[in-house]
Amino acid sequence: MPITQFLDNTDFDPEARRVMGVAFEIARVALGLADRGDLADAFIAQRIIELAKAGERNPDILCEGVLKEFRERRL
Repeated sequence: MPITQFLDNTDFDPEARRVMGVAFEIARVALGLADRGDLADAFIAQRIIELAKAGERNPDILCEGVLKEFRERRL
């Protein structure tokens, strides 16, 4: 499932979109999500977009930001 459906009208260059897509897929795999299109996907995408808007372009850091939030919310 690509992140593009969650980007709406956000203004990211093609490379940023690619990096965000990689981070999105890595996070989904790390969390064991299937292609169901559920709320978890929307949360993951939203968090990655927020981090990317703040300037982050490293897919590993984008992914870790999402995983950190999931860990914190599970406690």
